[in-house]
Amino acid sequence: MTNIYFVRHAHSTYSTDEVGRPLSLRGLNDANLVANLLMHHDIDHVISSPYKRAIQTVEKVAQQFNLTIELVEGFRERTLSEHPVPNFDEAIAKVWEEPAFSWEGGESNLVAQDRGVTSLLQVLDEWQDKNVVIGTHGNIMVLIMNYFDVKYNLAFWDQLQMPDIYQLSFEGRKLRDVKRISEEEVLHGY
Repeated sequence: MTNIYFVRHAHSTYSTDEVGRPLSLRGLNDANLVANLLMHHDIDHVISSPYKRAIQTVEKVAQQFNLTIELVEGFRERTLSEHPVPNFDEAIAKVWEEPAFSWEGGESNLVAQDRGVTSLLQVLDEWQDKNVVIGTHGNIMVLIMNYFDVKYNLAFWDQLQMPDIYQLSFEGRKLRDVKRISEEEVLHGY
């Protein structure tokens, strides 16, 4: 089995700089939690979106396993629109309702999903039977998961935490299991 640990980035300080936006103080503290939650998972490789908040969320994981972080553009957040949208909730609902629709300068669900899935399939081929952490973002993560199982949808995205960790177990390129890695599981040994 190949285990992919998708890590949705921790809380960040909002700015219009998508690439350089850093984690907040709370987010930096939560990045320590991510490292603790993954400590016993024998991680072989760490990948991240090139966005600073995603990198910062998995940095301590890479350090504790003495690994470098590979940056992969395919795991960056989906571009919703070239310009800020007046109502984010309505804008995101529209692209999930109509997967081929895109806002001006943005990516449709289909385009963003294709980008993310292509990157994931490359990881699965290259790191077969290994444990790989991928620091990423909520919407692109759920779009990738949705490709394998449609139950991962807008409602699922809406309940995600910052940070959040999902372990996807693959046999070859076939998804076999998904489980959330949480403090409760670590505390109770699940």
